[in-house]
Parts: sequence; C-alpha cells; structure tokens
Amino acid sequence: MAADTNETLRIDKWLWYARFFKTRTLASVVCNGGRVRVGGATVRKPSHLIRIEDVLTFSQGPNIRIVRILALGARRGPASEAQLLYEDLAPVERSATGSKAVVGGGVIRDLGAGRPTKKERRDTDKLRGE
Repeated sequence: MAADTNETLRIDKWLWYARFFKTRTLASVVCNGGRVRVGGATVRKPSHLIRIEDVLTFSQGPNIRIVRILALGARRGPASEAQLLYEDLAPVERSATGSKAVVGGGVIRDLGAGRPTKKERRDTDKLRGE
C-alpha cells in the first residue's frame, strides 16, 4: 500500500481490521468509553478518523497496548495480514506470575489446570478460614 497521508479511516474499523477486537461493536464500545488515545488525546467516538503514523494507546484485557499505524487496510484479513497494519511499540509482557493464575483467596494455580479437586478446595477454604 502506498503511504498517502491524506487517507483516513474510522478508528473502530481499524481496530477491528487489525484484529485487536473480535467484533467492530467491541471496538466501538472501547472508543465510546474513552479508553483509546490517539497521540495522547482521548477518543470519545468510534467515528474518529485516524491516519498512517498515528500512535494509539488502548487497553486490551489486562494489557496496555501502544501501536503505531503503518497502514490502514481495506478488510479484516488473516492475522498475518493484520500484523502488517501496525508496529507494536510496547510488546505484551507476561505477568509477574508467569504461567500461573491467582484465584480467590490469593491461591496460585497453573493456568489451564482446570477446576480444583475436592482436596484443593478444602485446603483453599481452610486458608480463607471458612
């Protein structure tokens, strides 16, 4: 794509094209909530127009994403195509617990370990004083 600085695109469409959000509606909700910034200015509308070289800051789950727009895109394509639309300025880092998850009462379990067994549940209740 040619980098024409006059080209613009709605921010909700771009976030959806770049596969940051599963649906365009979710991208719109994030924009309406004021959780997206373009060059440090808060965006309040999903119709806000963005250009190539704009820097976006937004939350995606527990992570804060900072990306520079490299291309606007024309469709929501595969992930490999979507990654060409932006440069990640703050790569997502793993949490301090790594592959562990903190569950109720401060108990740490391996991610994907499933539901606690009966014994683990009793031990958890004992730690909580229940």
